[in-house]
Amino acid sequence: MFSWFYEKGLRQGIFWAVLIYLICAMNDVLSRCLGHRLHFVEISFFRFLFSAVIVLIPIGFSKRNLFQSTIHKWHLWRGTLGAVALMLCCWSVNIMPFAENTVILFSESLFMLPLTAIFLSERTSAKSVCATLIGFLGLIIMYRPNATNINLTAIVPTLAAILFSVMNVMMKKMVDNKENDLTMLFYFALYATVLSGAIVPFFWTTPNFREFVLLFFLGIGANVIQLFVFLAYRATSASNVSQVRYIELPFAILFGFLFFGEIPDSAAFFGAFLIIIGTIIASYFNKSLPSQKPRIAYNTSLKKFLPYFKIFFVPKKFK
Repeated sequence: MFSWFYEKGLRQGIFWAVLIYLICAMNDVLSRCLGHRLHFVEISFFRFLFSAVIVLIPIGFSKRNLFQSTIHKWHLWRGTLGAVALMLCCWSVNIMPFAENTVILFSESLFMLPLTAIFLSERTSAKSVCATLIGFLGLIIMYRPNATNINLTAIVPTLAAILFSVMNVMMKKMVDNKENDLTMLFYFALYATVLSGAIVPFFWTTPNFREFVLLFFLGIGANVIQLFVFLAYRATSASNVSQVRYIELPFAILFGFLFFGEIPDSAAFFGAFLIIIGTIIASYFNKSLPSQKPRIAYNTSLKKFLPYFKIFFVPKKFK
């Protein structure tokens, strides 16, 4: 009955993805609670710091040298992009309704489709592109454009979603390169801590004991999320994992109502409907494609279209 749990494949990948997005929603609740008094930069700093400290424990007991890596440049870029993305995410969850922020972050799946096609050589059909456009229409609705104004706060989670999609494509490539999970966890937290630590003195408020405890659990949750992401990416494709993100919406609505008394309006539900429908249809058409090799391979596409990216970003091991 549970044989799928021990075999890599779509079911196992979806299982880990559901846990990922449940913990994401729980971490958002912690960030909102902490944001009543602490600045989002400080919250992010402690999240990264505790993540780095916690992951040092299993690294210390390991008989292998898990600090050794041949792709430090990728760790640096992933830590930098992740730090900015998570700070934006922490900011947005404190300035937007809980469920609406989650819905806009769903657009990460939409940005993943072109990125996985370019950098991971995952095939994308014309039908899936059309479905993605439907999802982007839902994203536009979340901005609530009208004749007089636009919801500019929605820009913050949108930028976070773009950075998350880039970071996840990098993570998939690193997982395929057999990089150790603990190594990826440590260097991500290390570089993110250094980056956020450089600016946190400008936003410092000394946390009390309760806030320290919540920050500690936030750091644990961050490591668990990344660990489950690694497991999901080992089980199935990056695009399949990202398509499951819509499962976070019921969690967000429930947590938003229980903890903050928020109820999404009709625009949020309609925008969420279009984003979810778009991502589901796109995922369906992608999975129905034959598994033949695409015309443009990973290295060829980089050499032809992104030469500067390859020179300054891609480690020699991936070239």
